[in-house]
Amino acid sequence: MKFIDEAKIYIAAGDGGNGVASFRREKYEPEGGPDGGDGGRGGSIYVVADRNLNTLIEFRYTRKIIAQRGENGASSDCYGKGGKDIVMHVPVGTVIFDVNTNAIVADLDVDGKKRLIAKGGRGGLGNIHFKSSLNRAPRQCTKGEPGEERDLRMELRVLADVGLLGLPNAGKSTFIRSVSAARPKVADYPFTTMHPNLGVVRVSENKSFVIADVPGLIEGAAEGAGLGIRFLKHLARTRVLLHIVDLAPPDPEADPVYDAKAIVHELEKYNPELAAKPRWLILNKLDLIPEEDREQRVADFLNGYDTAGAPVFRISAINGEGCRQLIYKLQDALDTLTPPPPMADLVIDRFFPEDSETDDKA
Repeated sequence: MKFIDEAKIYIAAGDGGNGVASFRREKYEPEGGPDGGDGGRGGSIYVVADRNLNTLIEFRYTRKIIAQRGENGASSDCYGKGGKDIVMHVPVGTVIFDVNTNAIVADLDVDGKKRLIAKGGRGGLGNIHFKSSLNRAPRQCTKGEPGEERDLRMELRVLADVGLLGLPNAGKSTFIRSVSAARPKVADYPFTTMHPNLGVVRVSENKSFVIADVPGLIEGAAEGAGLGIRFLKHLARTRVLLHIVDLAPPDPEADPVYDAKAIVHELEKYNPELAAKPRWLILNKLDLIPEEDREQRVADFLNGYDTAGAPVFRISAINGEGCRQLIYKLQDALDTLTPPPPMADLVIDRFFPEDSETDDKA
């Protein structure tokens, strides 16, 4: 299935049905009084996180979602039927924004989490509500309220504890294959990773964490070079970033120090908060360097690159050298780091109290 992590949709909750002005007309009730019923409420639109989904592809082709209108009231005190609600299922990790205000409507970060995103209109009142001692034959009734409508932008942000950064062919996919059961494509040409891949790293029977591998960055990614920076949003929820550097690039003219600095620069341009996350330096492909030259190659790199006190690990992802020690250190670090708080969820404050969703007439 094609990986789709962004979609724009238009949603409209159902309008409320109209109230009715009606009077009883029976053989022995010549002045039976008002009996016009209320209109039914319009259908609301909800969204729920579903762990069985991993893409927003459904919303790439379904751009308009409109809930059912409430039925009009009728005579004999009959109330209109409420419109049917719509429940949209999205992958866990989906964040929904209002296109016009860019405010967060919902952050579906937990499986089963459900949020209202468009409230159906209240039904109009029939004339039975307007009867009084001074107005025994009211002809007033009200129309149903319109349902809420809005344009939304949906973004899928994968849930992972650790994110991988690096140039194309730095060895990110090989690393995730080495430490987890994930099997992303690996080849000897750039951009073999075209969409994020997740791998579960099991450290012990009771401890594990999730690693996210995203397509590689190149210099100028913030301006759209290569695959750009669109996939960096998938690292927003991670707690630790692993910056993987190829110490043995195939191009003899390549400078690993320059390339590593370029990645950090692109990260800072994209989002300073993401750049401020704990970022460990992983020096990869030691197997391609003669053993007697490894220490000098590592020293030359560290002399030109400021690690700012971050941990530095030397590995060879292809044969697993150094990987076991790295994942144990990662687990220890994750045990001490608190998960990032969920993004602000404004939907409850914006619309209505929780108990109103059971109100069939409003």
